[in-house]
Amino acid sequence: MTRTSPLKPSMRRAMLPAAALFVALALSACINLGVDKDAPPVTHFVLEDLGRTVPAHTPRPLTLVVLDTQVSAFYDTDGMAYSDQAGTRSYYKYARWTERPGRRFTELLNLRLGRENLFAAVVGGGEVRGDWLLETELLEFYHDAASPPGKARMLLRADVVDLATRKLVGHKLFSASADLSSYDAAGAHEGFTRATTQLLSDLIDWLGALPAER
Repeated sequence: MTRTSPLKPSMRRAMLPAAALFVALALSACINLGVDKDAPPVTHFVLEDLGRTVPAHTPRPLTLVVLDTQVSAFYDTDGMAYSDQAGTRSYYKYARWTERPGRRFTELLNLRLGRENLFAAVVGGGEVRGDWLLETELLEFYHDAASPPGKARMLLRADVVDLATRKLVGHKLFSASADLSSYDAAGAHEGFTRATTQLLSDLIDWLGALPAER
């Protein structure tokens, strides 16, 4: 009886690339078949500050060091969050932020502080020396969609520390909400812009009212 000889090692090595190619093509076909060609494109929204007009004034003789805004884990993403049931959070499927909320809020805060001329100088965090240190954390940032069209809701924690004495100058929680004009991501974007504008105004008014005695 003649036995069938096993494949030579060289032949087995020659067949491996072809097998790997077949698997790759099969996987590619599966992935392509799963694409929904009728799905709408993803829209990226820019979080904005509408600003406000304030009277000219002499800035406080202090240098404010502003740390980057921290963000609760679920909101630290470019996904736009919503909640249609109490105690739940989800992301819009076809809507994204151009920047993560914490990074963008820091930019808008620094821009607003510069425009309103509240302090003698405003600098970013790091090794820069200053008089006060501002720490902020975005605790909530979502579209409350339980009752259409819903509201944009934001909750921010702020702490100010005197860098010379290491004492807490002030601590406060700020909340802001804005009614949406439409029950969709575009409406949510508009609501978040108005809520962000209000939150920044409230935060800066509070900073301006803090006692500066040493």
